[in-house]
Amino acid sequence: MKSITIKISDKLFVATEIILWHNISSLNSYLNEALKSYNILQKRKLLGEKLAGESFQVKEESISVLHEFEEINDSIP
Repeated sequence: MKSITIKISDKLFVATEIILWHNISSLNSYLNEALKSYNILQKRKLLGEKLAGESFQVKEESISVLHEFEEINDSIP
């Protein structure tokens, strides 16, 4: 396990304390879960960006192939 030091605003800390009081959970467990959730969101975001880039490449290639087929079709009498 790694130890870290964080600085958070008083308002965020109080809100977190209230949530922890209702859930009867430790701050350490809560922060670990929060980081896991945030990491999942960030991985999804990166995957979405990668997918968008690859989709654009596929679109461009599809348009290129379409133009080639149109040229072939136009050359047939």
